[in-house]
Amino acid sequence: MKTTQILGGALALAMTAMGGAALAEYPEKPVSFVVPWPPGDLEDVLTRMIAEDFQAEYGVAAAVVNKPGGGGGPFPGAIGVATAPADGYTIGSFVPAVPVIGHEIGIDELADEVFEPIGIFLTYPFVIATAGDAPYSSMAELAEYAKSNDVALGHFGDVLTPTQVTKAFAVNAGFEWGSDAAFDALDCNTLASGDADVINTTLQLILPCLDSVKVLTSITGERISLVPDAPTIGELDSTLDIALWNGLFVHKDTPQDARDKIAAVAAKTVMSDRAQAVAKETGALVYWADAAASADIIAKDKATVAHIGKLLE
Repeated sequence: MKTTQILGGALALAMTAMGGAALAEYPEKPVSFVVPWPPGDLEDVLTRMIAEDFQAEYGVAAAVVNKPGGGGGPFPGAIGVATAPADGYTIGSFVPAVPVIGHEIGIDELADEVFEPIGIFLTYPFVIATAGDAPYSSMAELAEYAKSNDVALGHFGDVLTPTQVTKAFAVNAGFEWGSDAAFDALDCNTLASGDADVINTTLQLILPCLDSVKVLTSITGERISLVPDAPTIGELDSTLDIALWNGLFVHKDTPQDARDKIAAVAAKTVMSDRAQAVAKETGALVYWADAAASADIIAKDKATVAHIGKLLE
């Protein structure tokens, strides 16, 4: 009897220990938010705010890890998230290229659609801009001018959504860019130096010289408050209605409890006064689209990207 009691007690202790491990609540260890770009841009600033609030809310360390991918696409950071354990401790802060086309460009780790959205929180204030003395003041005038003159386009990388949209617009408008090249920086100096005639960049980077440049259009879902007279690309060509956004993503096998806790903090952060101040200062759209709404955005963008791909074949 005594041996039975001892064995029973040991079994009970073991089951208690196992149950305690199984019931451990997320999060219980440090969390990483992977940003596949250098520090300092909009997605980095806002993701850092989310990480700070996550740490304050749950009492565990949370930090942004910057893993730049270069002009060819933000995929090194995405690979890290795809290959990490699907437990909610590695969260990607990604632009559309990752979930929309990442599985189609021959990267083994991304061959399956492994990511699902927590939520989208930012639309970059991407614009097509030119120097103030350029002989065109609208996309229609640019198209007419470029039919008989070489116009050099500067962008951040051919795979990125704004670049693809800019090139597709040219196809639909019946002109060709004289040349195009990827730049590490596209700002006031790029236009002033003549390195490019037209640049595809964020409004944030040309704010210092906004009075001496022309914003021809914005590649956003709605007009940018700081340049309200510039039409969106969708207003000019409804088949190209797409924007460059940023959202939080996890591996598709991540538990729902972890997703819910990440979303709760992120939604509160991006609607805070300090996050909305970033929106006001830069012209960015800062908001919260939940997982379902984000999935709908991604599905729509896949269709638009497929259409653009056919135009650019």
